Amino acid sequence: MRILVTGSTGFIGTCLKKTLAIKHNDFKCVVRKNTYSDDSEIVCENITSSTNWSGFFKDIDVVIHLAGCAHKIFSEDEYFEINYKATENLAKQAASSDVKRFIYISTLLVHGNVGQGIKSTSTISPNSLAAKSKYQAEQALKKICESSNMEFVIIRPPLVYGPGVKANFVALMKLASFGVPLPFGCITNNRLSMVYIENLVDLIIKCIYHHKAANQTFLVSDDDDLSTARMVKEMSISQGNKGWMLPVPVKVFDILGKVTGKSAIVERLCGSLQVDISKTKQLLDWQPPVSIKEAFNVTATHFIKI
Repeated sequence: MRILVTGSTGFIGTCLKKTLAIKHNDFKCVVRKNTYSDDSEIVCENITSSTNWSGFFKDIDVVIHLAGCAHKIFSEDEYFEINYKATENLAKQAASSDVKRFIYISTLLVHGNVGQGIKSTSTISPNSLAAKSKYQAEQALKKICESSNMEFVIIRPPLVYGPGVKANFVALMKLASFGVPLPFGCITNNRLSMVYIENLVDLIIKCIYHHKAANQTFLVSDDDDLSTARMVKEMSISQGNKGWMLPVPVKVFDILGKVTGKSAIVERLCGSLQVDISKTKQLLDWQPPVSIKEAFNVTATHFIKI
């Protein structure tokens, strides 16, 4: 089984490349010229809707497509071009080159920013340009596979964390590192699904080989959903602190959100975004190999070092 990976220099891609190097030697990663570092890499200056992939798919059985716009702010045209049209172009050329399977890493946010018990068949309600363009790419990929012999696998991860994570997760880690009581003690009724980077990579590799993964959409998580209070407490304890929480009522956060114009942030902090991964576990006979506690400890160890 020969594999081609895009986005291998990103957060998920870096971990995937390391794991493939240990478990599966026959792979190639698409990189830009200025990041080229070893013989497992193939140079491609830009991944766009007009990229010519001739020669890239020689003897390739599986494409894992990670490249795309995610955490930075892009224009609507950039999201449309990179997340949707570039993916469509890559998939079309992969199918015409007899690639057997195309694994696409989408996002849970195609279902919206809040919800409980979300399944892959739940209502589609993307409310960001990133999520909308990812869903457009999903639809294009399915259409291409319907008219060819190529199989698709779509994975929709929630927040992905681990050593090297950035954005909101690392901001909370920093807050929890101070060792002072934090005001999240009453946010106990919400549930947040997350996925540790090594758990996500383990599922991706499972989807390379498993015959039942063909033409399926999967949700993924650590299968241990946390309230905000428990999440921040685990972050604090993993950094050697007591994890004390102050019982500030949720209504106080609601008021502060309205006064400061940060209601969307409060909604994410106090609301639920919980997935049901029973299909993923049952169909693929898969379990997340790393527990929340172990994952937080490894992430904290890396965070403390930096």
